[in-house]
Amino acid sequence: MIEESKKELPVWPAFLQAKCPRCRQGNMFSNSMYGFHGQHMNTACPRCNLIFEVEPGYFYVAMLLSYAFNVAEMVTIAVAVSILSGSANPWLYTSIILTVAIILSPFNFRYSRVVLLFWLTPGIHYVPGSGTDRIER
Repeated sequence: MIEESKKELPVWPAFLQAKCPRCRQGNMFSNSMYGFHGQHMNTACPRCNLIFEVEPGYFYVAMLLSYAFNVAEMVTIAVAVSILSGSANPWLYTSIILTVAIILSPFNFRYSRVVLLFWLTPGIHYVPGSGTDRIER
């Protein structure tokens, strides 16, 4: 029987809920994605003390990921509008694409950082049981 503290947690729920990539239990962000106070990322995991900003300027790479997300979303929306409306009016495309880009900007901000920490940082790996010694705040 596997000890409760060493039980392996699945990656996808932790990824979608923006949990720590090392312990998969602590929250990376201290507030919700959409709100009036903006998003605030914790400096360290409240469960395992993993410092999220590995080095100074580390999250500049996340800006590039956010840009890639934004371009993919804009191209997808442009193709969808073209197929659904058949219109050639540039104002229709501009207004819909900009509206969707503004609505999805908190999503892009959050998940560009989550993708960077989960899959694009070579030194951060999941350690089962690493977050069981501390109580979440």
